[in-house]
Amino acid sequence: MVLAEFNRGGPLLHLLLRYTQALITQMSQTAVCNRHHTLDQQFCRWLLLSLDRLSSNELVMTQELIANMLGVRREGVTEAALKVQKAGFIKYARGHITILDRVGLENRTCECYQVVKDEYARLLPEKLAI
Repeated sequence: MVLAEFNRGGPLLHLLLRYTQALITQMSQTAVCNRHHTLDQQFCRWLLLSLDRLSSNELVMTQELIANMLGVRREGVTEAALKVQKAGFIKYARGHITILDRVGLENRTCECYQVVKDEYARLLPEKLAI
């Protein structure tokens, strides 16, 4: 059924293509970010992108999962989380991350977060003109 709709070349096809383009932008920007920015900037970017997809300011994630997502060792995540917590932007305890200061996180992250956010907003606005 989805394949038939996709093959019609209608709105579903265009939505999936826009999503794919946004996802490719995110993957490309992540590769650039991993090469050029500090781990705590990457950690902040990852937190913000995760928060953008949730309705609360709390994430439940282990350090191991975050390390896998960022492609770093767990100890690096511990160090980055402690730096960001010490700055007062998050509260982190036993796999629970609560965002205390989103604006502070946005100021601490690199420009990669905004690039990805803008691309998702451009390609997948809340109200699509289909």
